[in-house]
Amino acid sequence: MFGKQHFSKKELLLISNLRKSGRSTLTELSAKTDIPISTIHEKLKHQKLIRRHTCILDFNMLGYSTVANILLRVKKGEKDNLQNYLLKHFNVNSLYKVNSGYDYMVEGIFKNIKEIEEFLEIIDDKFRIRSKQVYYIIDELAKERFLSEAEHVNGIV
Repeated sequence: MFGKQHFSKKELLLISNLRKSGRSTLTELSAKTDIPISTIHEKLKHQKLIRRHTCILDFNMLGYSTVANILLRVKKGEKDNLQNYLLKHFNVNSLYKVNSGYDYMVEGIFKNIKEIEEFLEIIDDKFRIRSKQVYYIIDELAKERFLSEAEHVNGIV
């Protein structure tokens, strides 16, 4: 199971159910996919598809109500230093290397806009930023949705 690119419909349903609720029991997964419990156990035990198990937090409940996606373009000699800085920064939730005129896209989680502005000032002071764009997330409409519903399997099969 979970080979490089070919998945059976049952395997995709299993993946979909895990995406929807990673806390499902083997019994629940078996009932939803018609895959025997022992088979699911063995397939999950030896798989390499799932990169890690994690939870998706409501950052607002922790007092972090401001989320922004920040695009950064930096002078060539500064890329590694900026990347290392961002990888270690407390407020950086996700970091991506991107194209289309920018080097990095940062998803940052902050208490408020003032905190974001302070973060951006520090980056401007420490690194030679050529350009930046900040997009504040007003409302999260969907997150981690790809292949999280059984109907999505039909789009792949």
